[in-house]
Amino acid sequence: MRRIDSNQADPGKPRRNDDAQQIRRQAAVESNTLATSGRTSDGRVEAVRPSEYLEFSVADLPWRTFSQLKRGQMAWQAGLDLHGYTLEEARAELESFLRDAASQGLRCVLVVHGKAWGTTADFPVLKSHTNAWLREWPGVLAFCSATELDGGTGAVYILLRKRGQ
Repeated sequence: MRRIDSNQADPGKPRRNDDAQQIRRQAAVESNTLATSGRTSDGRVEAVRPSEYLEFSVADLPWRTFSQLKRGQMAWQAGLDLHGYTLEEARAELESFLRDAASQGLRCVLVVHGKAWGTTADFPVLKSHTNAWLREWPGVLAFCSATELDGGTGAVYILLRKRGQ
């Protein structure tokens, strides 16, 4: 048997802390996040009733946070009203609104989609599509129908992901 002189790896030359490189990496991560958080589907969606209560949350969201959102105890910081928009216009507006809200670091927003009582459609088109779009948007942690004060089942509170989450 032979003795080992050292059992530690040579760490080599110490790495310098390059601020420019860190900035470039962060910019790449952010641009990649914006690129992947982009489009919502325009395929078939599950129809919901005009008075149906909507709710969704990611699996690891604390129940207390979701409960506060459902009770309207989180103040919404910005709102979007989709009344009068076509389906494609509504999707573009919603995507733009969510991107802007995320870039401003907003945590809770309100989107009014309406109940479509005055239309000839068999189901509320904007409400059904908004429900589907928000479920696939990566920056959305949770959403639920608003309290009566903020629009009831014709609007949703949306809880957005914090930066860096």
